[in-house]
Amino acid sequence: MDNTSRREFIKKVLTGSAAITSAGCLLFMYKRIFMSDLAVSPPLASLSKHKAGIRHGTEALFYEKLENNIARCQLCPHRCNIGVGKSGFCRVRKNIAGKLYSMVYGKPCTFDVGPIEKAPIYHFIPGHERLCVATVGCNLRCKYCHNWHISQRGPGEVREFNLSPEQMVDEAFRQGVRSISFTYTEPTVFYEYMHDISRLASKKGLKVSIVSNGYINPQPLRKLLAFLDAVKIDLKAFGENFYKEVSYARLDPVLQTLKVLKKEKAFFEIVNLVVPTLNDDPGDIKNMCVWIKKNLGENIPLHFSRFSPTYKLSNLPSTPVRTLETAINIAHESGLKYVYIGNVPGHKHNSTYCPRCEKRLIHRVHFSVLSNNLENGRCNSCGYQIHGIWENL
Repeated sequence: MDNTSRREFIKKVLTGSAAITSAGCLLFMYKRIFMSDLAVSPPLASLSKHKAGIRHGTEALFYEKLENNIARCQLCPHRCNIGVGKSGFCRVRKNIAGKLYSMVYGKPCTFDVGPIEKAPIYHFIPGHERLCVATVGCNLRCKYCHNWHISQRGPGEVREFNLSPEQMVDEAFRQGVRSISFTYTEPTVFYEYMHDISRLASKKGLKVSIVSNGYINPQPLRKLLAFLDAVKIDLKAFGENFYKEVSYARLDPVLQTLKVLKKEKAFFEIVNLVVPTLNDDPGDIKNMCVWIKKNLGENIPLHFSRFSPTYKLSNLPSTPVRTLETAINIAHESGLKYVYIGNVPGHKHNSTYCPRCEKRLIHRVHFSVLSNNLENGRCNSCGYQIHGIWENL
């Protein structure tokens, strides 16, 4: 369908109130017809409201000025030395006349509504809807990134919208969601924007979560945690070679992030995307689970997610379900209490079970919660306290 046809369709829909009587139906039809990925466009009802000119950059936090007008970014472990007119590894932090600027502050490339289970975060108010927010850019180069079309782009390379933190929080209330979630790309790279939205959202009673690769330095992480309710960390593998060759990063900073989250008593969950031939060795999975149990505790929810071929790893097959089930068994044998399988809709390990009596407490099918049998955070059969945030909506 060409652009003219799209405009004509939207015009007919907008003027044909008898055909569509709610903004929700309009949004659904627009997504089904025009959007191949929900991580590329905001709700249609917001498009006209938030049109504006391109914003100038906002001075970045966490950097130091060096000689010859070089700016050294201290936000993530890359610690880029950035010359005048250049941008860092993330593409979005730029040196202008010796000062470092965030070029994506107030410039989301997407914001839409979806379930918290899609994060996935399973032990954080199950079944609630969140406003998902992202800008372009990432501080990793994962070869299997499903959102590469925005994560591996820089400012101005895709459609962007101008929304201040106040407007984004207003959008969350307009959509009737319970939380704001920073996701799709790496939130660390739009730190200043995320920080200001989070602070304002917290003041107004909204919950806040991030979906992160964990590649952030301890100081900015601690500053941000004051406004976060939940964190999901992608622990991509338990080996340096994978991080170096597949993600262009290092493992140790991610492990340090997890330790900081534990020390600061943050609520967090971990996801490991199991990629055939690259990080599916049972020995490595065992080492990872033992490390989690020893350093983070037995209650940290761990998700083993199924890989699907994409981007630069389209030559690999999808993860066999039996590989994920082997990982589940290893995690349970290592003493972890809450372990899940992701991206396999309908699998029994989408659901939450009581570690004591093994009753199914939260019945899920993929991203949908079908039933929740917790009572004040406890198993309604044996009374066992389930780790998580179970606030009633």
